[in-house]
Amino acid sequence: MMNNLMLMILFNIFISFFFLLLNYMISKKKMLMREKNSSFECGFDSFISSRLPFSIHFYLISILFLIFDVEIILLFPLINSLNLLNYYNWLFSSLMVLIILYLGLEYEKNEGSLKWFI
Repeated sequence: MMNNLMLMILFNIFISFFFLLLNYMISKKKMLMREKNSSFECGFDSFISSRLPFSIHFYLISILFLIFDVEIILLFPLINSLNLLNYYNWLFSSLMVLIILYLGLEYEKNEGSLKWFI
């Protein structure tokens, strides 16, 4: 049992390093070409970044989506626990999880993170 586990771990590490090495060899962006990727303004330091900024609002929305998505996934074991608990205990625990989810949603709405229009 332990040998199989050790072999699987070593195999996964080997595959991971193999793909990292393959990515390094095939990659078109090399660390030596860092100067070619930067903006050029007559030899002076650039005034602005060569990369376009993105809205932090969409980043916050995506983080909120991930948090609530994980919380919804945590509801799935409650379906299986219906066989283990009596109905009232199951209902109480399910309602507590849903109330916590709803309170988190209301907090985010009152904080202003859920404004869809800027």
